[in-house]
Amino acid sequence: MNDKKTARKKKSTLRQKLLLIIFGVLVGGIFSEIGLRIIDYSYPQFYQNDYYRGFALRPGVEGTYRREGISYVRINSDGLRDREHTKTKTANTVRIALLGDSFVEAMHVPMEQTFWSLLGPKLEACGAFHGKQVEIINFGVSGYGTVQELMTLREKVWDYSPDIVVLAFAILNDVYDNFRPLNGTEQVPYFVYRNDQLVYDASFRESPTYLSRDSRLNRLGRWFHDHLRIVQLVHYVQFVAKLRLTDWRGRRRLAAAAQKESSSADPVDLGRDNKMYFEPRDENWKEAWRVSEGLVLQIRDEVRQKGARFFLMVVPTAIQVYPTAVVRENFMRSVGVSTLFYPNMRLRDLAQREQIDFFDPAEAMQAYAAEHKVILNGFNEDIGNGHWNVAGHRAVAELLAQRLCSDQAIRRP
Repeated sequence: MNDKKTARKKKSTLRQKLLLIIFGVLVGGIFSEIGLRIIDYSYPQFYQNDYYRGFALRPGVEGTYRREGISYVRINSDGLRDREHTKTKTANTVRIALLGDSFVEAMHVPMEQTFWSLLGPKLEACGAFHGKQVEIINFGVSGYGTVQELMTLREKVWDYSPDIVVLAFAILNDVYDNFRPLNGTEQVPYFVYRNDQLVYDASFRESPTYLSRDSRLNRLGRWFHDHLRIVQLVHYVQFVAKLRLTDWRGRRRLAAAAQKESSSADPVDLGRDNKMYFEPRDENWKEAWRVSEGLVLQIRDEVRQKGARFFLMVVPTAIQVYPTAVVRENFMRSVGVSTLFYPNMRLRDLAQREQIDFFDPAEAMQAYAAEHKVILNGFNEDIGNGHWNVAGHRAVAELLAQRLCSDQAIRRP
């Protein structure tokens, strides 16, 4: 009898302790949630599934972007990181559509400091468009390759009737992003050559990851993320931990390569990003370049068919525009290349062969950085790596404005 009483007492005590723990967690969570709201902390999910592009920005989402740099970001009602734009273009307006990835999306800096926000007034001031208002519309989305940019052109851009379309080609990763064996993900669309024709491959729609994002469980998770700041904080901590682990692995890989004799350095050991500086040495990279160049030409052709003008713009890597020559030279030795500009020259040659208007700001940005003694990429402790900071956007705006303002074809009535 006493044993049963003792057992019941133990169970009651255990339940009480468990209830106290749950109560403490709930109270702590509530106060944490209140505190995070008081300091206006947010870490929203900016992206959602997209039937044609794999993923896209979520219309109407807003909050603080914290992954690299810090800025408050609003996504407009049409899913663009931009202000609201009407679909109808006024007669006194020249519209420029920008296609690109995270460099164009530019969540890392406030919208008013992005190159595309700074560009419009500069073009109006130089008179390149004969007194017309210049309206620039940003279609950039982080993580996009040329495949998704082509689909954005088809599914979004033409609704706005642009006069000029600028494709910002990020040489750091666009080539391997465009080719499944190198990109290594099934969550996005690709184009593949079949009988020498580029064919859209939508098999991503059947991938487990794509399908799971719209599952009931994931929708419930998004609801909690959207409505609870403490959940957003947990997700941000997870992201930072993953990012630091990736950076640590990258530094180890480069350090190991730098210890080898230059004659034996193998670019395969340096990761995908650094292989961009080499002429393709295997079939995968050759095909990735072939697909990428084919996609550029596809965009060029579709833009011209619509009666608009096409520009191909290079987005340089951070090391290409680093202001200190010694740093660039040390990087080239560690990687084992004699020039950092192989991808730039290849795109320039493509543009010359195909009569494409071409803009490569790499060397001019490098000179700008040296002259103004600024580093154009990166933030805080990671200065010199990553995306354009405020100074980088300012430089791109100035240089692109110079290119467009000096263009005689644009100046013609």
